[in-house]
Amino acid sequence: MFSKDKLPIIIMLFVAGVINYLDRSALSIAAPFIQDDLTLSATQMGLIFSSFSVGYAIFNFLGGMASDRYGAKLTLFVAMVVWSLFSGAIALAVGFVSLMVIRVLFGMGEGPLSATINKMVNNWFPPTQRASAIGVTNSGTPLGGAISGPIVGMIAVAFSWKVSFILIMIIGLVWAVCWFKFVKEKPAKPMGEAPAVKVDVAPQEKIPLTFYLKQKTVLFTAFAFFAYNYILFFFLTWFPSYLVKERGLSVESMSVITVIPWILGFIGLAAGGFVSDYVFKKAAKKGVLFSRKVVLVTCLLASAICIGVAGLVTTTVSAVILVALSVFFLYLTGAIYWAIVQDVVDQNNVGSVGGFMHFLANTAGIIGPALTGFIVDKTGTFSGAFLLAGGLAVFASLAVIRFVRPIISGTKDRSVNDSVSF
Repeated sequence: MFSKDKLPIIIMLFVAGVINYLDRSALSIAAPFIQDDLTLSATQMGLIFSSFSVGYAIFNFLGGMASDRYGAKLTLFVAMVVWSLFSGAIALAVGFVSLMVIRVLFGMGEGPLSATINKMVNNWFPPTQRASAIGVTNSGTPLGGAISGPIVGMIAVAFSWKVSFILIMIIGLVWAVCWFKFVKEKPAKPMGEAPAVKVDVAPQEKIPLTFYLKQKTVLFTAFAFFAYNYILFFFLTWFPSYLVKERGLSVESMSVITVIPWILGFIGLAAGGFVSDYVFKKAAKKGVLFSRKVVLVTCLLASAICIGVAGLVTTTVSAVILVALSVFFLYLTGAIYWAIVQDVVDQNNVGSVGGFMHFLANTAGIIGPALTGFIVDKTGTFSGAFLLAGGLAVFASLAVIRFVRPIISGTKDRSVNDSVSF
């Protein structure tokens, strides 16, 4: 599958994803304790959840640009150190304002991760393996979310929620040292493997970044990614509180139950890239974007339906099952957004364009959690928030069908696959 020289890259990036979501989801697991200790309303808690994405979204773009200019290795090292330190600093929060400031700075540290993973995959893997590599490396994120429930929940019950943030800070700093010492920016020898089939990739001539930032393919892929992130941040931030406050579960039970959707998400994200690459190879004549869109549209629609219906059911078991299925289908699309950037953008701009797409997508993390908190305060229920998340994803799926097409940089560079539509 992957050659031996590439396995250390896969493993280190996978572990980085685990740590990333272990850190990120820790707050949502500890939220019932933090909300009580710091006397925070649902609206205030929603703003705190959203504050993470203010710093995160901005540094999605800046981190992608940094990975193009300074290299993915250095960019990710600095990012890991910064976000680990501010993850630990959450234990020092004394109120609403201090916690919000720390979360903004924490988000700034985590911002470059996905763009730097995308850049490292572009450096190390040929086109026919990139979606698979992105899927495997990013599958560490839901696994991190899965283990955060038991780890943070049990530590919070046995000791204090503050202790859990100190522990995961130490884990991140250890990873940063190993990354800086053992990983190289690029393979010693250029990749010799040619793609098995033609891809709709942009030519290797120098193309300005601004050209890509105006393309419908980039903008509507970002919109679909926005819908993806809206559902993800809704689950990531509010689902534990939903189980405790609306379904009446204890923190101990909630910590265990939240593992179920994350495990399905881990399977979905790891498999999604392989599914897309498989369809890519089998439907070569229809173009690489056809294979990406088949997986993206089908699975994002399925996720939308599941999350919407989850807000209408009456039992905890059915709600958990539907949310778990929604996360599974959602994560099946997780590698596709990045694979599309790999497919249509030249190597010199992959980090920047990926970061720009991620920046737009993660404004959902600013809007969604705060809007959910407002809806819950005004209506006293989560049902409206579930339906809003699902409806947005349906609309985004339809937009992908209509607007995501191969990018044409000039008439002489027109792809042979441009006539194929989905």
